[in-house]
Order: sequence, then C-alpha cells, then structure tokens
Amino acid sequence: MNVGTAAAIKGGVSSIDLAGINTQIELCNTYHLHVRPGDRIVKEMCGLHKFMNWKKPILTDSGGFQVFSLAKLRKMKEEGVTFHSHVDGRRIFMGPEESMQIQSNLGSTIAMAFDECAPYPSTREYMLNSVNRTTRWLKRCKMEMERLNSLPDTVNPHQMLFGINQGGTYADIRMEHARQIRELELDGYAIGGLAVGESHEEMYRILDCTVPLLPEDKPVYLMGVGTPANILEAVDRGVDFFDCVYPTRNGRHGHAYTNNGRMNLKNEKYKTDPRPIQVGCKCPACQNHSRAYIRHLLTAGEMLGCRLMVLHNLHFYNTMMEEIRDAIEHGTYQEYKRMRLEGFARNGEDK
Repeated sequence: MNVGTAAAIKGGVSSIDLAGINTQIELCNTYHLHVRPGDRIVKEMCGLHKFMNWKKPILTDSGGFQVFSLAKLRKMKEEGVTFHSHVDGRRIFMGPEESMQIQSNLGSTIAMAFDECAPYPSTREYMLNSVNRTTRWLKRCKMEMERLNSLPDTVNPHQMLFGINQGGTYADIRMEHARQIRELELDGYAIGGLAVGESHEEMYRILDCTVPLLPEDKPVYLMGVGTPANILEAVDRGVDFFDCVYPTRNGRHGHAYTNNGRMNLKNEKYKTDPRPIQVGCKCPACQNHSRAYIRHLLTAGEMLGCRLMVLHNLHFYNTMMEEIRDAIEHGTYQEYKRMRLEGFARNGEDK
C-alpha cells in the first residue's frame, strides 16, 4: 500500500501518477486527516476517493499509532485517549467510537480498529493489560462500524473493518490474542506493534507463531513493514498486505531501490552516469532521465529530483509485488525469493 499520509504521497506525486505506476491501494492517515483539513470537511467533499480523485481502494489506519507516538501529553483510560494535537495543541479525545466515526466520514474502503500500540520494550504485565484493552476496543469498533454503515448518510455503507493483533515480542500473548480476535469474523486481520525496534529475527519469529492462527481465507496485513527483504520473508510466512514510508522517505533523500539493493544517487560516481536508475525499469524516471540528471536535481535541491525518485521507488515496490503474486501463482516463489535476496545483498553495486 502506497502511503499517502495526508491524502497525498510526499514528493509531489498525484493520484494520476499512482495509477500510472500500477498502485493497487493507497493508505491514508486517520489522525492527520482529522487534525487537518478535518474529517467532516472530507465527508462534505463526498469522501476521500472523490477528494483525492482516487478510484481504487483506500485503507485508513485508526489513528492509534499516531496518538501514542506523536502526542507528548496524553491521558489514557478505558473510554479512549485524551491528547493534544501536535499541530496546534488543541485538546482531542479519541476512542474506538470516535476513530470509527472519523473513518466513516473519510469513507475509506478499509478501516482499521482503534488499538494501543504498546511501546517497545514493554513489561509482560503492561503488555497483557494493553492487549486486553485492545480486544475490548476492537469489539466496540465492530459495533460502532455496524451502526455507522447502516446510517442513510454514510459515505461508504460497505466499509470493511480489520482488527489488529498485538502483544509485542511475547509469542504466547500474540497467539492468544490471535485466537480471540479471529472469533470476531472481521474482514481482515493486521499484525501491529512490530518494526518498532525489535530485530528482524524477532519479527519473523512472531510472524511464524501468529499468522497460522489467523483465518486462512482473510487477508493478513503486517503494519509498517518494510524493506523489500522484509516483505519477501513475510510473504513466505503468509502475509498479504504491507505499508511503509521507506520508498517515499528514502527516495526524497536520494536513495533508490533497485534489483541490486539500495543505491545513493547523491554519490559522486553518478555525476556523469548516463544510465537510468535501473536498466529496464518502466517508471517515468528511468524511461526519461539519466542518473546524472537526477543526481543534479537532488544536489541542487530541485523538487523534481524528489518526485522522480519517489516515482521510481514506488514503481519498484509495486512491480515487486506483482512479481510476487505471479511467482506464487506459478509455484516458483522460493526460487524468486532466493534470486531477489541475492540481488539485494549486492548493496546497490551494479558494475
């Protein structure tokens, strides 16, 4: 899922651009859109799809992660969380019902349940209390979404709900939580609270014990992940959905993803390199411009440089996901994964 936090991809990339690079689905941020322009304004504009001019699916996160990561002053209780906006300091209250109401106003295709993303590391006692609260909040989210979808003025009466598995790196807590939330018969299931400081090996260990306990006929979403190698390993463990700011953030800083790993286009060696970022790539940057020109744009601080890099990186990720699906369908995924990981291990070297 390409990450359009405030209903836009950072780097000057429009919804028209996204369609051109085969983006399947975009992710938008509930918290940020609630703060500005305001979810009621988006509803007045007939929802996010029309607001953004995006005709494919949109997933909105619940806002929970931002509440706990951005708000310096917050007070949590069973009803929800009171905190101050990071933009203007105004007092905001958000709980399961409020999160569902905001996402209903946004009219996304998929809404995420409001949860607590516990800090890493957390004590076992804290994690147990947090996960139990997240389960209670999930049940409230489901009830509220059913109510909202039945209203005559709702933007999207078919809005779907994904629940979130939590538990940090405590395998038994993760597994028990997966058993509990799968009984709620949700539209999909996410695994949250990973890629927050634990090692890749710890993340894979949690996926190994958690994913098998989630329904096989429902999509599984690993939140906030990740690198191309992370995606390949997680797909091997049964994960279907991913989101990460890496391709856009790293692109804006001059780092391009390629079949040979990540390359820093600001390096001096690309100053007179006439080749595209990646030979054979069909993205707008590679089809029209050289490494030397894009490097010039980046070092000169020209916005076009960031835009071209972001387009390339998103196209790279989208294309990799297409190739993953094809490899799975043709029974060649293990061979594809091995080939990809060997390429990424070259660390951007393409002599």
